[in-house]
Amino acid sequence: MFDRPSGGRNAVLVALDFGHDDFDESLGELKLLAVSAGLSPVTVVLGKRDRPDSALFAGSGKVEEVKLAVASCHADLVIFNHELSPAQERNLEVTLQCRVVDRVALILDIFAQRAKSHEGKLQVELAQLDHLATRLVRGWSHLERQRGGVGMRGPGETQLETDRRLISKRVKVLKEKLAKLQSQREVQRRSRARGMTTSVSLVGYTNAGKSTLFNALTHAGAYAADKLFATLDTTTRRIWLPAAGNLVISDTVGFIRELPTGLIAAFRATLEETIHADLLLHVVDSSSSVRNAQISEVERVLGEIGAADIPHIFVWNKIDLKSVGRALESGIDRDEYGKISRVRLSAQTGDGVEGLRQALTEAAILKNPMINQQSRVAEA
Repeated sequence: MFDRPSGGRNAVLVALDFGHDDFDESLGELKLLAVSAGLSPVTVVLGKRDRPDSALFAGSGKVEEVKLAVASCHADLVIFNHELSPAQERNLEVTLQCRVVDRVALILDIFAQRAKSHEGKLQVELAQLDHLATRLVRGWSHLERQRGGVGMRGPGETQLETDRRLISKRVKVLKEKLAKLQSQREVQRRSRARGMTTSVSLVGYTNAGKSTLFNALTHAGAYAADKLFATLDTTTRRIWLPAAGNLVISDTVGFIRELPTGLIAAFRATLEETIHADLLLHVVDSSSSVRNAQISEVERVLGEIGAADIPHIFVWNKIDLKSVGRALESGIDRDEYGKISRVRLSAQTGDGVEGLRQALTEAAILKNPMINQQSRVAEA
C-alpha cells in the first residue's frame, strides 16, 4: 500500500518545453501561482521533450534530476507546470517520495483559499471534486482493495467504489444548491432588464487590475491585490452617471492560460453575469510584454462560455507603469463607426477614468435611446 505523502511549503517547480511559443510566460505564471498559493519555490528544474512520457511525464532521467533537487533543497513538494494524469501523478510520488501537484491542482488550491462567499465556496468544492474523481480512476492502488465493514458499505464494495459513490452524492447536492443560486440571479437580472438598467461586466486576465478599476468606478472597496486570482466572488454595484442614469457593474474572476475546464464549468453560475451583460469591459494590463497573448486567452474563454458576441470595450490599464514600446497616455480611441473601442487609463492613479465614464455613458444611451431623451427633458 502506498499512502500519499503530505505536502509542505518548500516547492521544486518543474517545467518542460514542448516547443510552444509561450513557454517563458507560462513558467513566469507558474512562479506567481506558487507564491500566490503561499508556497516558497526553492528551485526550478527545466527540460525539453517532444512529447510527455506516458509513465512519468518527464522521463526517468529528468525525474532523477528532480529527485536530487528535492533532496538538496529539502523540498517537500513538487509542482509540475502541466496537467498530469492520475497514473503519472502516482508514479511520480512513488519515485520522488514527496507530494506531487500539477498546474490544475495548484490553481484549484488558490481558488479554495480565495473563495469567501457561500456561492464561491460551493463552486470551488464542485471543481475540486470533479478533479478528485479523475484521480480515483487509476490513482491509488490501495483504494481497489475490498474493505467491508458493518454500517459502512455494502458487502464486497471496494474503497474506490465507496469514494466514487460519496463524491457523486456530494456533487449532486452542490449542483442543486448552485442551481438555486442561479435562479436567484436570474430573477435579479430580469428585474434590472425591466428597469432598463445597463449591465456591465469587467473581464480580463488575472491580475490585470479589474478590482482596482471596479473600486475606482464604484467606490465599493472590493479586495484588490497584486496577486493572481485576488477576486473569485462576483461583486455587483450600481453607479449613477449624469447623462446615463443607473448602471450595474460586476467584477468577475480573472482568466489564465490552461484554466481547468472543471473550474469554468463550476463557475458558470458566476460567469453568467458576464454572459447576460449588455457590455463587457475587457481590462488589459498594458504594461505586460505578453498582453496580446493574454487578450487572446480571454477571448477564447469568452467564446467557450458563450459571451463572444457581447459588445465590448478594451480598457488598457496600468499606463502609469513602464510599458512595452512607446509610453501610453490616457485617452480614448474610436473605431470606424465613431464608437469608443478602447480607453487608456490607470485605475491606480485615476488618470483616464473619466474617459471610461464617457464610454459607459455612450454605451448606455446606445442601448436605451430613451435615456438621452429623458436627460434632455431633465435639463430643460
